[in-house]
Amino acid sequence: MRPAPTPFPLLTAADDAPVDQGRRAALVRQLRARGIADERVLTAVGAVPRHLFFDPGLASQAYQDKAFPIGAGQTISQPYTVAYQSALLGVKPHERVLEVGTGSGYQACVLVALGADVHSVELEPSLSARARRLLARLGARAALYVGDGAAGLPEAAPFAGILVTAGARTVPPALLRQLGVGGRLVVPVGPSDGEQRMHRIVRESATEFRQEIFEAFRFVPLRGSSAGAQPNSERIGGTNRM
Repeated sequence: MRPAPTPFPLLTAADDAPVDQGRRAALVRQLRARGIADERVLTAVGAVPRHLFFDPGLASQAYQDKAFPIGAGQTISQPYTVAYQSALLGVKPHERVLEVGTGSGYQACVLVALGADVHSVELEPSLSARARRLLARLGARAALYVGDGAAGLPEAAPFAGILVTAGARTVPPALLRQLGVGGRLVVPVGPSDGEQRMHRIVRESATEFRQEIFEAFRFVPLRGSSAGAQPNSERIGGTNRM
């Protein structure tokens, strides 16, 4: 297999001072202590300069394990959530991955650092444009789109992995259809005014899916015309895991 590409070839010393590297190393230790055991994910989180995704006045807070608002009613997810979802996705180098909800671009950068072929869809044009500029500054190779992420990206399907960064009331059926056999969908599912449980759904055949349910989180609601659609022909079996 080809080696994974260098994730951020344009990152310079001016972008990433020693104090930021130290804060990031401390964050990685904190995530490991909280139970994130996937060393590839921890390495990826440790490679991404999260402070660059913040306004300069807030950059000193970037390595706190907290979510922060980024405008348009959206947030940059807390690092634990990003690491948790990335570990569940289990992405391998060069796999084609769809991210639903580009937001700041931080999660996309973590997926790039894992070696994925990243496609990311964002409903808000202003957020997508900002993320595009930042990823270009870093040299992070990802294809960004503006559109209804709950409808997926059929022109680039099938995907080995799909990761949803907003809370869905139900599992969007379009995303199930765009998984390749063996592909994984990681999506938080639950009411928009409360907690959502993290779901991982694996496509086992053309019509059969295996579902696992994990911890509870709180996400901003998934928006778009397809966000509340109900699956019809797909058969989903499942288990609960904590």
